[in-house]
Amino acid sequence: MSTSKRVRIKITGIVQGVGFRPYLYQLAQRLSLSGSVCNDGRGLDVVIEGDTQQVDLFLTTLQTKSPPLSRIDTLQHEMEMPTGEVGFTIRRSNTGVATTMISPDMAICDACLSEMQDNTNRRYQYPFINCTDCGPRYSIIKALPYDRPSTSMSDFTMCEVCDAEYANPGDRRYHAQPISCFSCGPTLSLLDSEGRVMREGVESIKIICRLLLEGKSVAIKGLGGFHLVCDATDEEAVQRLRTNKQRPSKPLAVMFKDLQSIKVIAEVSEAEERLILSKERPIVIIKKRREVALAPSIAPGIEKIGVFLAYTPLHILLLEELDRPIVATSANMSDAPIITEEVEIVSKLRDVVDAILTYDREIVNACDDSVLMVAGTQTLMLRMARGFAPKSLPLPFRSSKKILAVGANQKSSIALALGEHIILSPHIGDLVSLEAFEYFERTLETFKRFYDFEPDIIVCDKHPGYETTKWAQQAKSKYPNIRLIEVQHHYAHACAVMAEYKLDESVLAFCFDGTGYGDEGTLWGGEVLIADPLKYERVKHFRPFRLLGGEKAVKEPRRVALSLLFDIYTLGEVLEIDNPTVHSFTESELRTMHAMWERDINSPSSSSVGRLFDAVASLAGISQISGYEGESGLLIETTAERSDDDSFSYEIDDEVIDYRPMIREILDTSSKSEIASKFIATLSSIILEIAEQYPELPVVLSGGVFQNALLVSVVTEKLRVQKRRFYIQKDTPVNDGGIALGQLYHVIHRSKDV
Repeated sequence: MSTSKRVRIKITGIVQGVGFRPYLYQLAQRLSLSGSVCNDGRGLDVVIEGDTQQVDLFLTTLQTKSPPLSRIDTLQHEMEMPTGEVGFTIRRSNTGVATTMISPDMAICDACLSEMQDNTNRRYQYPFINCTDCGPRYSIIKALPYDRPSTSMSDFTMCEVCDAEYANPGDRRYHAQPISCFSCGPTLSLLDSEGRVMREGVESIKIICRLLLEGKSVAIKGLGGFHLVCDATDEEAVQRLRTNKQRPSKPLAVMFKDLQSIKVIAEVSEAEERLILSKERPIVIIKKRREVALAPSIAPGIEKIGVFLAYTPLHILLLEELDRPIVATSANMSDAPIITEEVEIVSKLRDVVDAILTYDREIVNACDDSVLMVAGTQTLMLRMARGFAPKSLPLPFRSSKKILAVGANQKSSIALALGEHIILSPHIGDLVSLEAFEYFERTLETFKRFYDFEPDIIVCDKHPGYETTKWAQQAKSKYPNIRLIEVQHHYAHACAVMAEYKLDESVLAFCFDGTGYGDEGTLWGGEVLIADPLKYERVKHFRPFRLLGGEKAVKEPRRVALSLLFDIYTLGEVLEIDNPTVHSFTESELRTMHAMWERDINSPSSSSVGRLFDAVASLAGISQISGYEGESGLLIETTAERSDDDSFSYEIDDEVIDYRPMIREILDTSSKSEIASKFIATLSSIILEIAEQYPELPVVLSGGVFQNALLVSVVTEKLRVQKRRFYIQKDTPVNDGGIALGQLYHVIHRSKDV
């Protein structure tokens, strides 16, 4: 004899806008269960009633299978008295304090792609096809809960057919908020560089392709902003785009129509293939083949290339028509945020583009493309944006305070502590221009609006020159009741790793990057810390050296190398050294630089491993002037060609890692490849030797230096061989994009008992 059972279920996580309610409806129908489901501010409220065994199966299925874009963080259920309810219904959303997670924008799914390519389907070649498993989310949302009136689709009234699909719980498009078709959706438009309409509809795609084949540059509206696009096989077109965008050497991403096209130009491992084909469709950094039919200036001087697949219906239609890869780089000028409106393209980039392909659905929230890389067996997140962000991480306890962390100055992102979750924003960028800082403020206001969030605590970096630090201090002055906490930069790097892996123990953290404000006011960047979520101790660091000319040294590796030479040799000896660094200066310049070094004029002290990469690149004759951040590391990786166990000499005396023996040996080494290989081996040896001094501690690797794939693969492989427990970020940025996460994790632990 069957018995009846009624259960109320509360589900939190990414459960709105991802087809969870129709999934529950169909599961209840299949199991002949009654009840209801609705969205609320925290997630989903579900009631299920029926045969006891079927209710238990319902609960088991929920815990083992859910919609592809969803993520369950908590699933709590409690028994209720059966009411004899008949049928399963989807109730209207409840409003309240919003703490549910926002789903990121997602690439077109296979089902929508199949429909778009089916000439009998009513959405054949529709540039905005989507369903509950794909399409825009974060980029169109204005407020929570995620319902159509709260998105930029509120401007489009559904036709009868779309409305019927939207209202049918058995349909794949049930409550797919961006649902539309040719009859009722956004309109595609082709504009000239002055913003005048040249053509509307899908015919615009053919004209854009014709312009690309003629070597022109165009702007194309994507999910989270515009791309600047040109033919990736046309060297002249790529060079022109570089010149007009003021991007002389930084690598450009290339978009392809399918995986086979990527494999023609690059070596793709199984892990890289999985990333390229993933539902997020990120840019993936892979090794290009020596002879490829791509413009050489796409990634000058390096063996890596950033590739990604077309991820929107519009991009797919364009690449099918064009039948060749395209450069697709963020539409902006150097140091500015991605552009989301065609009027801004016209006002700022009219001299860069010959035409603009756009549509009339507003991009509410800008979002760049995500960038990932595989290093050995490790996946590394370099830029967390479309497809991955906003990102939420569940906490092991509830935060009693609303905490805002504003991150660093480069690769800026923000993080919020809200109840049982940490919420991370997408990549914002480097805050080196007024436009970039305004974008930071807009992003902050967006998340405050989403979650009705006003912080009790604001967390920032210790660097007094960071725009985020200045903003935090101004907020404290304006609202005295807000508590302001500063967190040291490299400790925040360590805490970011601990946050991703939910570590609550002491770790040995190697925090290597380009720069960060140290406790004593100097610039750190080569730090070894013993740390836990509450505190840290600096146990080792690289021997400090001077950055000749301050910020100029960041752009001129030769200045860092020269400083190291002055640290070892007299001026007279340096003048006699036969080395590319010395040859890059005139004698007069060398004497001037030595006077700066000797008198400590505009020459701040730094222990940065990132700057050590610069110095080695200069001494080896690989690079004297940098075109972009991290170029020295990429060039060293390309030049190394191999992993080498033979390292240069170094000394570790108490707290100081002394690299000066290495510098002397580099001067006696003529092979660029040997210098690059042995330098990577030297850093690896330093890490392993120090790790052996603390065998009881798990190893943490964090900071921008660990974007170097060769270094990461060598170090992690050796740690595995030694069966040493280690952690490096894979789901959050290993660079400064993870600083806000680390800041937040520390302060959450400090304040959890307050």
